[in-house]
Amino acid sequence: MDAIEGWIEATGLPAGVRGGTATRRFAGVSELPWGRASYGEYCGDRPEAVARNRALLRDSLGLAREPIWLRQVHGTAVVVLESSVAQERGGATPVADACVVRGRGLAAVIQTADCMPILLAADDSDEVAAIHAGWRGLAAGVIEATLARMNAAPASIRAWLGPAIGQDAFEVGPEVRAAFVGADPGAAACFRRGRDDRWHAHLADLTQRRLLALGIARISGGDLCTVSAPAQFHSFRRDGAASGRMATLVWREV
Repeated sequence: MDAIEGWIEATGLPAGVRGGTATRRFAGVSELPWGRASYGEYCGDRPEAVARNRALLRDSLGLAREPIWLRQVHGTAVVVLESSVAQERGGATPVADACVVRGRGLAAVIQTADCMPILLAADDSDEVAAIHAGWRGLAAGVIEATLARMNAAPASIRAWLGPAIGQDAFEVGPEVRAAFVGADPGAAACFRRGRDDRWHAHLADLTQRRLLALGIARISGGDLCTVSAPAQFHSFRRDGAASGRMATLVWREV
């Protein structure tokens, strides 16, 4: 596929699997402060603009079917769908922070604006998955919950980490550090001391530690900071209520 403005192609996925992130510069009809494209239904953008942006995303990527959009709540719930089963239009949006799709032609999608978007794809099965991992979901086990719903062996799975908040911008309280270090003392290396009792967390490194501990060793991406590139990425930490949402998708080609 030719290069598309505003699209960051995922690397390192198996042959026949496509994925990546649609940024605020992707084709869309949103207006400032949401940039050209925002995909979140609860970010203040006009509903008709979000619907049109989603349609343009589907058409620009050549998807034959509507991706599986989620109502994300920073939890660990996972929805699993067979590609032969279409999501009914007008039906309830699944409340979950991860989606596993089995089969071809149906995309799993999650929305982010600083949280870590994680794409998984197996070498030896038809499974793909998209995970929304903020620090709460990551600490609570959203990656572990997703793998528990997949049939593929972890060693056969490849992961890609999309744009997320970088360590310089991700200042957190001691309770965040404690949530990770209490379960994994080695996670202390993913935190740098900040002012007073604050810490700077390296979300990409924390994510990689979780993946490696689960047996997923082939990991790419994770080097793009949402906060530091306002022309390209939505960022809630930077823009607050004026922030839109990006879309990160993965699908197995027909």
